This record gives sequence, C-alpha cells and structure tokens, in this order.
Amino acid sequence: MNTPITRRQFLGQGACAGLGLTGLLSAMGTLRLFNSTLSAQTLPPGNDYKALVCLFLYGGNDANNTLVPYDTAGYQAYAAARGLLALPRTDLVRLPVPAGGDGREWALHPAMSRLAPAYADGKMAMILNAGTLVAPLTKTEYKSGGAAIPPYLFSHNDQQVQWQTSVPDATRRIGWGGRLADHLQALNTGSQISMNISLAGNNFFQVGENVFQYQVTPNGSIGLSDYTATWDPRKQHMQGVRDTLDRSYGHLFEQEYASIMKRAISNDTLLKSTLANIPRYDRTPPTAGAVAGDLNLFPNSRNSDGTLTRVAAQLHMILRLIASRNALAMRRQVFFASLGGWDTHDDQLNDHSELLAQLSNAIADFYNATVTLGLSNEVTTFTASDFNRTYSTNGKGSDHAWGGHHLVVGGGVNGGRLIGRMPVLQSGGPDDTGDRGAWIPGISTDEYAATLARWFGVADSNLESVLPNIGRFSRRDLGFMNASL
Repeated sequence: MNTPITRRQFLGQGACAGLGLTGLLSAMGTLRLFNSTLSAQTLPPGNDYKALVCLFLYGGNDANNTLVPYDTAGYQAYAAARGLLALPRTDLVRLPVPAGGDGREWALHPAMSRLAPAYADGKMAMILNAGTLVAPLTKTEYKSGGAAIPPYLFSHNDQQVQWQTSVPDATRRIGWGGRLADHLQALNTGSQISMNISLAGNNFFQVGENVFQYQVTPNGSIGLSDYTATWDPRKQHMQGVRDTLDRSYGHLFEQEYASIMKRAISNDTLLKSTLANIPRYDRTPPTAGAVAGDLNLFPNSRNSDGTLTRVAAQLHMILRLIASRNALAMRRQVFFASLGGWDTHDDQLNDHSELLAQLSNAIADFYNATVTLGLSNEVTTFTASDFNRTYSTNGKGSDHAWGGHHLVVGGGVNGGRLIGRMPVLQSGGPDDTGDRGAWIPGISTDEYAATLARWFGVADSNLESVLPNIGRFSRRDLGFMNASL
C-alpha cells in the first residue's frame, strides 16, 4: 500500500531525505565525490546477502530489569537495591547457566518470554553494559576529572546522537550505519534504492557522506497524492512538477534539490511496483484482502483490534523489503526501526512491561519469520538506546544513567551467552559513577558496532573507515557473530 501525501509534504520530506539541512548540505557537497580512500578498501567477494536491522529504543531502556540476577544471593541483593522496581523472582524467565561463567544465574524480564527460545538455541546474545565512550574509562579516572568522557552524559538527544554516530567527541554527525553504507555501497551495483532504509523517520545512524537514507512507512513508500501511471485526475499539475524538475538550474542548491526530487519520485514508483509483487506476512487466506502467497508470520505482535503493533509493523515492512532484495539489486541493506516511550521516570513497572512485551514479541516473530523464509543467517537485529537507567528508584520509576544491556538476534549470532562483564550491581560500587547506580560502560559502542560491521563484510583493516575511534579500544570483535555466516 502506498501512503499518499501532498506535494508540499513530499517536497519537504524528499528534499531532506532524512538528513536535516546540515546533512543535506554536506551530502550535496560530496554528492559526486567519493572519499579517495574507498577505492583502496577491501570488499567481500561473492554474491552473498546480508541485512542489519537497528532497533532503537528512544528514552533509555531500564536494562537492570531487562536482565535480572536469578541465583538466590544475587536476586536478594537486587531486590533490596531496587525496592519497588524489583520484579518477583517467580515471574522471571530463567536463562541457561552460561558455559564457562562464574556460576551465577540470570533471567529475562517476564514480558520477554518469547525470546527465550532464541537464546536457548544460540541465536540471541546479550551484550552487557555497553555505552558511549571516548576511550576506556575506570571509576578512578572518571572521578578524578582528568579523563575524556562523552559530552552531555545523561542527555537524551546527545546520547542518542552519540550512540548512532559512535563518535562522541566529534561535531560532524555522520552515523556509523551511514559510514558502513559508504564503504560497502559498491556491492549494490545496479540498485536505484539506497542501501539505508528507515522505517522510523529521521535518524543520524544512517547519515553517510555519499549514501542518502531513504524513508518509507510501515505501509509502503512515500509518494505524491494521485501520482499514478496516467496522472489522472491531476495530469497537468503532475506534468508541471516533472517539467520543473527537468529544467537546468545554475544555482547548486536548486539543481541538487531538483535532482533529489526526481530521485524520490523515481524511487517511489520503483518501490511501489516492486512491493506490489511481494506477499504480505501479516495475514493468511481467507483473511479479508489476503492473496495467494501471503503468510501470517506475526501472530504474537497484535494490538487489541488485531492490527500489528507499532514496532511489528516496521519489522513487517522490513521483511517485505528484504524479500524484494533481488528485484532491487541489493546485496547489503541497513534498516532503522524504533520504539519510543522508554523514559520511565513514572509508573515504570507497568510501562516497562508493556514496552518489553511489544519489543520482544515483535523481535521473536520477526526472527521466526526469517527462519520460515530461509533468511535467518542473513539478517541480524540489534538494539540500541539512549542509556540505561539508575539502579536505585526515584520513588515511582528510575532516572537517566549510562551503560546498559542490549539484544542481538539472528541466525548468524553466536549466542546463548552473555557478552562482556556484568557491572557490580551496587549503588556506589566500583562501576557506579556516583551513588545511584549509573554504570560506567565496559563495552563501547565502537566495539559493539565493530563486531556487527565485520560480520556485515567490513575487513579488519578497513574498520577505521566505519568506526574512526575503534583504535582506542583493544577489542575489535567481541565474538558474538559467526564470521562464517
């Protein structure tokens, strides 16, 4: 289904293409000029396909209730520290004891039960205490004030940008997903659609030097109202738009604006026609409107009226776009989806449970759908968020913190394990910035991203082109992805 909008809305959205004015001007300045180092970079051989799906949790997910101590001593300390935020032990989803660990047991939030099979099957990993860092940091260095720390810690907007760019001490807001696409765009030879597709509007993650992020909605591409093959009933208006865009302009901004508009119209037409031949995966015959080939692969991700939840609707469209990969001449795709509402200062227990249920059910359905379609080894979904939340409660919820835990799910994941070191869960303890339980990250966003980038096809020698700060950290691969897949 194409989502119609007015001409004015289309021009505004198409021109920005998700970049914002600063990003647009930067992209325009380099539109015809590739980074000189790209030609020397190594591209993976063969005709394999891979997709990365970034699922951003806006507001700051409380990781301390996402993964909870389950052994008796650990749970008792957790319950005492978290107070009214503590989850009943009998409700937790117990995970297998990690091989080679310290014997401690862990469990997922009760709302995450549908993800437990993926973890048990080794197709989901938990990344522990990851966050923005300029360089490795200890509590002593943090307290002394002499070490570099990410600017504007605990600020939603700033930490969202830093997570998405992986360069906290830089002013240029080029995302690591954008740099990833810049590096590997040559793999998509012949493709008209961008490697980077957002289902959740503007983001910095997908902003590249040369690659534009392309925005679509869960219902399809964004197109002009009544822009059809015959252009009726607004043929003259639409012909006027085309004539205007086909003109030659002496001003750089005007010329690039026209070029972007033409590309947006062409992309909309192509994507609309391509998706028309791709089944839907949220319904099955004899459901009204279903056709042969449709499948109901999102059975657990429904609102009370039977429609897909917000995040499931985004993942459903991503699944259809992945199914379009051959028609769109894609070997690599980077997707961005999001779910908001994680700023749980109030009524956290109820709000967090509802959010985790929607998130977990959608990820589980999406992963199982890739298995059904034979795509699981080629698709990896990972979460990111502004920051964790404080271990101690504010009386109703929790406040802004720092390092938190994240999920990575897919057939290429070397999972069934906890990656990294769990911080000492003690307010005022050796990993706390102060006395409320804001953990100093043990894994940087660079290390997290580098592991995904290597699986995606970036050679170790080229990692700095995607993650400029990776050289500040000792680990370039955390081992949670299977390099052979």
